[in-house]
Amino acid sequence: MSDSYEQRVRQEIAIWKKKLVAKPSRVERISKNAQKFISAKMPKKMNQAFRVSIKTMVEGVLNGSSYVPKKQRSCQTLAEMDEAAESTLAAYRKTAVVEGAGTGFGGGVIALADFPLLLSIKVNYLYALSAIYGYDPKNLSERIFILLVFQLAFSSVDKKKELLPVIMNWDLEKNRFADIDWDSFQQEYRDTIDFVKMFQLIPGFGAAVGAIANQQLLDQLGETAQNAFRLRVMQEGGA
Repeated sequence: MSDSYEQRVRQEIAIWKKKLVAKPSRVERISKNAQKFISAKMPKKMNQAFRVSIKTMVEGVLNGSSYVPKKQRSCQTLAEMDEAAESTLAAYRKTAVVEGAGTGFGGGVIALADFPLLLSIKVNYLYALSAIYGYDPKNLSERIFILLVFQLAFSSVDKKKELLPVIMNWDLEKNRFADIDWDSFQQEYRDTIDFVKMFQLIPGFGAAVGAIANQQLLDQLGETAQNAFRLRVMQEGGA
């Protein structure tokens, strides 16, 4: 990779890391308190559906059953990897927007279908991204890395501070993560997205909310995942 491109990427990663673990703003703290209130008032059926979706997703990734190999574009440089990553994100973002609008339009029980569908879109995006950056999701350690990247994108600042050093030193850390605490995992994820997704349950109004929310959530995942994989590529000697 060219020195100038690598330098630019390193600067982008440095900015991303600072933003990732920055102290929550007053608005974010108020939003977090609102999320906790909403979570406590959620119908039991919704809470159960969410827990089952997260557990199924985590178990599917860990045992490899959710991974379907797809032919990926061959990338030789970090710049090519980044270009392929951005086009891949655009494609999955579009799918998530359509899915969110469709399930949100019906509201209520129909909108609950968005949770497992969106999880599937996110996980398949991460599998594709892993392959783009030269890693094989058939390996268990790579699938665990994918789950940790997912958690890094959708968790509290305290959890992000805990996970970031693991992501940054994955070669040394990967043997410590044979198991994932899916219950803690789902709680972090749910608390992160509860506030906006609750509005998706309102029929009609939920369509706009579902589309916008899913777009933002894919962008949030994309920024975290791409930088995590870029970091590994550069630490391991380049593309």
